[in-house]
Amino acid sequence: MMQRLLLCAAVTALSTLAQGAELVGKVVAIADGDTITLLDAYSRQHKVRLQGIDAPERGQAYWKASKQHLADGVYLRQVVVEYDKKDRYGRIVGHVRHEGRDMNLEQLQAGAAWFYRKYAKELSADVRANYAVAEIAASRDRRGLWREEQPVAPWDWRARGRAMQQKGN
Repeated sequence: MMQRLLLCAAVTALSTLAQGAELVGKVVAIADGDTITLLDAYSRQHKVRLQGIDAPERGQAYWKASKQHLADGVYLRQVVVEYDKKDRYGRIVGHVRHEGRDMNLEQLQAGAAWFYRKYAKELSADVRANYAVAEIAASRDRRGLWREEQPVAPWDWRARGRAMQQKGN
């Protein structure tokens, strides 16, 4: 009986993810410019990765400013997260909205993150277009991380770190 209940719960959870889900709660922590912790109505914490963007990593140029920009928009505020997947680390991957504003898009507009084209197919066509345009405009206007002479994308920075580790072993 217990196994059947667990199986039903798992199937329900998976079907909810497949259809898309919504999570509402208060942002209680900001890890960096693309990851938050949300506290739901049942006092459960959820790690949320902002979909479609990639912000500078800890230790990378502009990471503190990126984190601060996101904090200014959502920290200790009620947000809605629309999502349909979790990543390999168990984080919810979704669109964070505060008072109807797309906070993922606002990170791009401020030059606080890159459009994460690697996962662009997971986004609707209109969201893809909006994110691409926002990144291009921020770059053109030299906002945020685009003030750097040659900003290094987080995926390249991570790859360099992995290569250095392998070299050291």
